[in-house]
Amino acid sequence: MRRPTVVVTRPRDDARPWVDALQSHGWPAVSLPLIDIGPPSSADAQAGLATARGRWWTFDALMFVSAAAVRHFFAGAHAPPQPGEVRTRFWAPGPGTARELGRALGLLGVPADRIDAPPADAAQFDSEHLWPQVRDQMAPGRCLLVVRGGDADTNEGNDGTPAGQGREWLMARCRERGALVTACMAYERRPPDAGAALREQVMGHLGPGAVWLFTSSQALANLRQLLPAFDAGATAALATHPRIASAAQAAGFAPVITSRPAPADVLAALESGWS
Repeated sequence: MRRPTVVVTRPRDDARPWVDALQSHGWPAVSLPLIDIGPPSSADAQAGLATARGRWWTFDALMFVSAAAVRHFFAGAHAPPQPGEVRTRFWAPGPGTARELGRALGLLGVPADRIDAPPADAAQFDSEHLWPQVRDQMAPGRCLLVVRGGDADTNEGNDGTPAGQGREWLMARCRERGALVTACMAYERRPPDAGAALREQVMGHLGPGAVWLFTSSQALANLRQLLPAFDAGATAALATHPRIASAAQAAGFAPVITSRPAPADVLAALESGWS
């Protein structure tokens, strides 16, 4: 059975490792970024980010919503005065974010044992499965900083994606326990340049010879904005969260299967569905 081409829709910098992993396991794969990421454009967001970068070690915990949040935040973060004495906990909703945190903290001399994440056998990698691991850290007076992304047109972080909904849910749980919760925007999501080349690439990967990999419902929203009359036809999709799967089905993809957002799980789902 000929394997379909896996279309990776993650932002450009995030897509390359996925394409390489898929190709190394014998899956044809291409990068088709449907989300662009850059620094915040608003002055308020820039000021808030600069403040957080200058005192991040004073918080009891930092939650990073994605590996991109880690990279963009620590790209300009100050080093703590005494790295070995940092008592801040660092929260990651999944293994990719945790790995990126480990690298960033290692460069600053902060031990990786300060990182909290869902267990490897968690049913899903998201805020809901992170919460049992970090719940006891939150109490009256504790301070949590959430490092997130935002949308270029609104500069808001609650984007309606599974990550955004789960993050808001976790922030509400922390506040219920009396914690002081603030957020900063480390990066800004934008739709890709809607040029003829991208449209041609999209149309060239529709049909039974492709499986589209969606790790964010924002990619689906951008796709429908790019092509308002978009028809997925007989194109399959693999979604890394049930809410993303629902968005893919609404966009006309079929069949749509789900897996956890880790390369090994995605590969297993592909093997099960198309080998």
